[in-house]
Amino acid sequence: MPDSTPFSRRVRWGIGLLLGGVLVWIAFFDSHSLWQRYRWHQELEATTQENAELRTEVERLRSQLDRPLSDSVVERIAREEYGMKRPGETIHRIEPDE
Repeated sequence: MPDSTPFSRRVRWGIGLLLGGVLVWIAFFDSHSLWQRYRWHQELEATTQENAELRTEVERLRSQLDRPLSDSVVERIAREEYGMKRPGETIHRIEPDE
């Protein structure tokens, strides 16, 4: 029959509390805790998704580079993005209201 003296109960409670404390420490406070691992996993999934989207964007841009630009497209880019104009031409920019 197990010894049920107050001392052995205290020892069992102490061991139980110690093990419980260690489990809580491992689950939440350790540098490699379960919570931290969960957050790393979420970050990895988000980064993997972003990486796939960026690869798709790179492929789309590479396919655009393979096609030559027409003169009208080059002129539009020069006018809109770089503010270029033809000789003797006056440009009036209208900014939209916010």
